[in-house]
Amino acid sequence: MDDHFEMNEVTEKLPKHLHKFVVKQPYEEYTAQNQAVWRYVMRMNVDYLSKVAHKSYISGLEKTGISLEYIPKMEGMNRILKDIGWAAVSVDGFIPPNAFMEFQAYNVLVIASEMRTINHIEYTPAPDIIHEAAGHAPIIANPEYAEYLRRFGEIGSKAISSAKDYEMYEAIRLLSILKENPNSTQKDIQEAQEKVEWLQGNMGELSEMAMIRNLHWWTVEYGLIGTLDNPKIYGAGLLSSIGESAWCLQKEVKKLPYSIEAATMNFDITKPQPQLFVTPDFAYLSLVLDEFANTMALRRGGLSGINKLIRSKNLGTIELTTGIQISGVFDSVIPFKNNKVAYVQTTGYTALANRDKELIGHGIDKHKHGFGSPIGKLKGINLPIEDMSPRDLKAYGIYEGEFMTLEFESGIVLKGKAITGTRDLRGKILIITFDECTVTYKDKILFQPEWGLYDMAVGKEVISAYAGAADIDSFVHTNKVSEVKTHKITYAEKEKELYALYDEVRKMREDNSSTEKKLATIFQQLTKDFPKDWLLLLEIYELSLQNNFSLQIKVLEVLNNLKSNKSYTKLIENGLNLLPVKSK
Repeated sequence: MDDHFEMNEVTEKLPKHLHKFVVKQPYEEYTAQNQAVWRYVMRMNVDYLSKVAHKSYISGLEKTGISLEYIPKMEGMNRILKDIGWAAVSVDGFIPPNAFMEFQAYNVLVIASEMRTINHIEYTPAPDIIHEAAGHAPIIANPEYAEYLRRFGEIGSKAISSAKDYEMYEAIRLLSILKENPNSTQKDIQEAQEKVEWLQGNMGELSEMAMIRNLHWWTVEYGLIGTLDNPKIYGAGLLSSIGESAWCLQKEVKKLPYSIEAATMNFDITKPQPQLFVTPDFAYLSLVLDEFANTMALRRGGLSGINKLIRSKNLGTIELTTGIQISGVFDSVIPFKNNKVAYVQTTGYTALANRDKELIGHGIDKHKHGFGSPIGKLKGINLPIEDMSPRDLKAYGIYEGEFMTLEFESGIVLKGKAITGTRDLRGKILIITFDECTVTYKDKILFQPEWGLYDMAVGKEVISAYAGAADIDSFVHTNKVSEVKTHKITYAEKEKELYALYDEVRKMREDNSSTEKKLATIFQQLTKDFPKDWLLLLEIYELSLQNNFSLQIKVLEVLNNLKSNKSYTKLIENGLNLLPVKSK
């Protein structure tokens, strides 16, 4: 990552498996029209949101280094964000939810490097730099909200996904890319839309990730704060959308008190939201998050937690009562009574850890063909193995060099010779390694001597189950990057001519070098070759007003004629209202 991104004290803490999502911000690819779209949206937002957004928004723009005049550069944002303990990285559109949450847990905002086109100036279904930089970044200047966001990432990155969640992520990613690309065909967009709609209706039971993603949507993206009668906006999706920031406060949009019930309220990313949730304050967000975390396998463990991991078909971790952690892809479990586990099995690469640190000699090189272990207490012995002192272990025949038979309450039977044990710093036994070992359950063979040494994880219960690895360095290649990339827009020569005109006007404004003759020449070419481009007309009109050029009369006349096109009416009127002298 450091070869295409400026590292700092925040981003250097990111684990290596997240580096692959970071891309170089393609700043040179932003057109002069992109810059004009940014300026229009930001000026509109600040004018309107100063009245309806949470008070942290306007002050947060300055604190996070975001200008109204030009698209921010990551390097510049980071130099300012580091003062509040955060950083930003550029990514390619949507990234997998677990990865997104993990970035947040490290106080890093992921900012989609794409910029919405003028055709989607009011709202875009794709994540773009307006949404990320101008929506998310300003509110994190509020310390209480920033801690909620970090904590959300920490908990959310442990949420277990279903196998269909990743399919849905890929489908939404593709649809958003196609909708934002002016070169996409209607057929491709329609097919992608139908795929998303089909998946939405066939997801089955909501996974933990689906539910926590809902909480994220109704707070971080589309949250309101205050009272039901007079809420303020803080969600980034609303802060970055000219259309929805105005629509969301209308009576037609139902306002509901925020609660854990929002976890089961699904959303459609391609449409305006019919209802929104209102939190009384930022502190309440953390209370609901903690309430939801109490329902997760992360805090409940047990048989149900392992079954969630099995259904996910993705890398996950279980932790036993001794503190030993088993990370891998779980593919089977033998249940025991009362949500307990008799035996658990992974497939493929597996690593063992304690306190989120891989145990020496128990990484994926050692356990490359899966790992299985009984869990629970021995039959007829009330004292769990993990609580046995060396004297207790010897008394029950669990001793190095001794051949033994261990029969568990669940019916698992292990026969073998103990050759060593692995203990933690407190002296608690975590692993017992056996030679000549056979493990059976009823008439089923779970392990046999020909397979080599057998490592038995010690623990009477599964106390936690969660997505991802215990030691983030055990599986460097987790979280695959989507093969579907955002499409680099190709511009025709005619479009490049238009962007050159935008650039000329921009330079005049920045250099204070406007002349009526130069503006009139650009105006004539614009109305002749690009008669529907309303945004550059607004910029020409703005400079004409500021300099009291007589050209303003002709420009305003063309703008008023364009307003007859309903697609432009509101956009032009809003732009005119921003200017010091308003049209009549």
